[in-house]
Amino acid sequence: MPGPYLPPIPGLAPAEPRRRRIAVVAGEASGDLLGSGLVRELRLRYPEAEFAGVGGEHLRAAGVDTWHDCSELAVMGLAEVLRHLPRLLRLRASLRRRLLAWEPDVFIGIDAPDFNLGLERKLKQAGIRTVHYVSPSVWAWREGRAAKIGRSADMVLCLFPMEPPIYQRHGIDARFVGHPLADAFPLEPDRDAARVQLGLPVDKPVLALLPGSRLGEIERLFPTFAEAARRVTAQVPGISVAIPAANPACRDLVETLLHQSALANAVVLDGQAHAAMVASDVVLLASGTAALEAMLAKRPMVVGYRISAFTYRIVMALGLMKVNRYSLPNVLANEPIVPELMQHDCTPENLAEAVMHWFRLPDARATLLPRYLAIHERLRRNASSSAADAVAELLLRPA
Repeated sequence: MPGPYLPPIPGLAPAEPRRRRIAVVAGEASGDLLGSGLVRELRLRYPEAEFAGVGGEHLRAAGVDTWHDCSELAVMGLAEVLRHLPRLLRLRASLRRRLLAWEPDVFIGIDAPDFNLGLERKLKQAGIRTVHYVSPSVWAWREGRAAKIGRSADMVLCLFPMEPPIYQRHGIDARFVGHPLADAFPLEPDRDAARVQLGLPVDKPVLALLPGSRLGEIERLFPTFAEAARRVTAQVPGISVAIPAANPACRDLVETLLHQSALANAVVLDGQAHAAMVASDVVLLASGTAALEAMLAKRPMVVGYRISAFTYRIVMALGLMKVNRYSLPNVLANEPIVPELMQHDCTPENLAEAVMHWFRLPDARATLLPRYLAIHERLRRNASSSAADAVAELLLRPA
């Protein structure tokens, strides 16, 4: 039976329900940008929600109260990680205490698995729902890592369609939400407009050269890539070489190495990697996300990469690499549609010959387009909206 009627106490307003709280931690610039799209979509679903955590300019612009800047987490390379490890551990412990006190309805760790997965595990153990956005490359490395990720995250948001089945084999809720780059690139990029934007000749061949976005990669790969490009320029009359530099430090290093090389007729760009790819006829690039970008730009490419001899010996000796295809276009196509020249095969001679294959055979370039387009359409899922829908579904579950 209903209880007795109790009149309201004069002067005491009824307590308002607590606003929903969503915590977000992005560990580097790419996660900051990715997270901002997700936060904007979540705001459409939860206009009164509070957002707080770690991020940069993009998450702040999306309305997140950033307790720390993502630059505090962005540490690359083993030596640098070891040097900063005590500070990072203190930061993570402090952040964990603050999050537990704030009591978010859900925590979303964006990429940065070395930092976020440990934090997610502690929060999940405390009863807070956790999401990990951007799956580590479990398809390339040890699949058993998926089970470990599941101990940290209630849900994993995946950018690629081959990832959720791996998690599902371990009983983990993983969702393919699409890739935001597939949303950003048009299905039919405008080459002439990109060339006008970059000041490149509209009627001459262009080679885009992308030797990596980290200083260590550039030091290791640029001399080889530059010599390969020099060999190509000797065979393709009137060709221009466009070299995007990710940031001022990368530009300084590229210009120094370019001066030491024999490559002429090259222009170094401040960023604008997407435009450089769209403007090109062929792209020579370091393995990584750039290969996906070149595919979305609908350009033939040659993928090269080389890690240190010591690291390579360890990887091979321990059998850590579980795939025989490295670049994302080949992984997504499940067959070799673009050449991959790795480690000992990554030589100026091999790279130049692979690039010249695309210049000599325009019909081969044309056959790539339908394959690229099919993959692009498969990845184009309005990623931020799909990710927000998945988070909203998780929020409906009891904590």
